[in-house]
Amino acid sequence: MGAWQPLPDDLPPEVRHFVEQLRHLKDSTGLSLVALGARTAYSKSSWQRYLNATQPPPRQAVAALCRVAGLAGADAERHALRWEMAVQAWPRPVTEPPRPSPAEAPAAPPGTAPGAGRGHGAYEDDPTVPWWDRPEPEPAAAPTGRLLLWALLLLVAVLLLAVVGAVAFG
Repeated sequence: MGAWQPLPDDLPPEVRHFVEQLRHLKDSTGLSLVALGARTAYSKSSWQRYLNATQPPPRQAVAALCRVAGLAGADAERHALRWEMAVQAWPRPVTEPPRPSPAEAPAAPPGTAPGAGRGHGAYEDDPTVPWWDRPEPEPAAAPTGRLLLWALLLLVAVLLLAVVGAVAFG
């Protein structure tokens, strides 16, 4: 732990600070990259790329590392804010992706910069989230007005049956 390779000199300060904080957080867990990968559903090689600043981590990876390190609340939120600032400043790939022919290229929405989609230097959250990191779904709000009405009708029916039964057999 702590034997990290040096970060590139031309790294923006936001990215450098974020990666250094991630490294510190990872070191505080006492886990190897293999063990961290097993606990977070992100592979050892993915963590190597994230912690060596060769690729920005998805937000979910940062949240998973915070969870494994025992951080919650404001401490975990600080890492999420650092992630946002770092991803905005993260150096974009220099290589230009192959351009589709005009017949294959989908029309870009008005006001969209060319190459602003996924795979063109734009970083997005990884949409795949391990099942244990998915938030619990909000319980559906019970239709309390209808439920109360049905309970009231059932009560009236039971009382009516009791009165009819008492009169008929009484």
